[in-house]
Amino acid sequence: MASAKIVSDPESISYLNQREAAEIDEILMGPLGFSVDQLMELAGLSVATSIAEVYKPDECNRVLAICGPGNNGGDGLVAARHLHHFGYKPFICYPKRTAKALYNGLVTQLESLSIPFLSVEDLPMDLSTGFDIVVDAIFGFSFHGSPRPPFDDLIRRLVAFGNPNQKNKKLPVIVSVDIPSGWHVEEGDVSGEGIKPDMLVSLTAPKLCAKRFSGPHHFLGGRFVPPAIAEKFKLDLPAYPGTSMCVRIGKPPRVDISTLRENYISPEFSEDQVEADPFDQFQKWFDDAMASGVKEPNAMALSTTGKDGKPSSRMVLLKGLDKDGFVWYTNYESRKAHQISENPQAALLFYWDALNRQVRVEGSVQKVSDEESEQYFHSRPRGSQIGAIVSKQVRVEGFVQKVSDEESEQYFCSRPREIQIAPAVSKQSTVIPGREALHQQCKELEEKYPEGSVI
Repeated sequence: MASAKIVSDPESISYLNQREAAEIDEILMGPLGFSVDQLMELAGLSVATSIAEVYKPDECNRVLAICGPGNNGGDGLVAARHLHHFGYKPFICYPKRTAKALYNGLVTQLESLSIPFLSVEDLPMDLSTGFDIVVDAIFGFSFHGSPRPPFDDLIRRLVAFGNPNQKNKKLPVIVSVDIPSGWHVEEGDVSGEGIKPDMLVSLTAPKLCAKRFSGPHHFLGGRFVPPAIAEKFKLDLPAYPGTSMCVRIGKPPRVDISTLRENYISPEFSEDQVEADPFDQFQKWFDDAMASGVKEPNAMALSTTGKDGKPSSRMVLLKGLDKDGFVWYTNYESRKAHQISENPQAALLFYWDALNRQVRVEGSVQKVSDEESEQYFHSRPRGSQIGAIVSKQVRVEGFVQKVSDEESEQYFCSRPREIQIAPAVSKQSTVIPGREALHQQCKELEEKYPEGSVI
């Protein structure tokens, strides 16, 4: 959006009333030449990308899109198609189908992807038993009055999920498209007993009711507002990052750090696949990291200690590799240089997130020749030369102590069962006979602690 300002404070963002929202749609589809299907496609894609920003398909895979008879429902149908291609498993509940070519075409597209259509009767009374995400695409900003069957019952089921900010809220999460269904477009949830979505995806610009949204995730989508409309309606909206079809409004919620967890899936790595020379093996993995598109695959953590024995770590860049070792450059007046002069033993750590791989390097450090150092320094851009002299990094250093046994036990038992077994099997930093030994230990522990017992 060429004329949009970067606005991080939700209070500074422009909000539309119902008349302004309708007028903008008329201008878009009139003098500005947009068609309904173009806007619907962009809106649905915005909803799908917003969902993918927060809820990853390997954790929240089953998506139910409840679609109403109007344009909001069409946005939901388009979003479901994109979510399918993003790796989710969508289901559609579309009880009042619109008999128009545009909507018939969307249904045909979904059916061609074997996306199931469920009747209201097919849905479980408790939607949490079958779905991880429910997309509320029932009513948009033009709706007024009271919901009629079957949408009144569907909205009641969504209301039953309660407050998204409550602790330990169970799935599914609710994602509302533009307006939480049943809310007043300007006054919001007037009764206080309406849907309380976990995510709201505002389209074009947030409507006034979005000021009453209290869930953790508010996104703006519909990246199609031209400067003429932004100027006419004096819109202050956040700029979309890069090529993204959505942008977050406000700050993301704070998360419980102990719950952050990834499922690491990597190909087997057996001894018969290892290069005899560790430098050759490193080069092979480094080439893989380069090919994977990892940003700065040569970034590595350098850990040093001085004569006081206190360790210090920072990120540096690998600038050379041969049979003599790993080369990096640093200011000789830096702290790491002083520590190395007192204790020439150091450790490097490479971490390639996309490949689930890390490499540790430990050994002694020695300076390269003055000539090699000088040659490298003057090969850098002028600004980089100056930056190397003045730059600073933020590091945290101090003493380490164990947390209490109770806190440790509580965290351990919060982890998935298979993750609890893994640390008992993988005795870190020890040599093992082979992969079979890990499989055997894992099997023994699973037998020792049957399903339902405390590990």
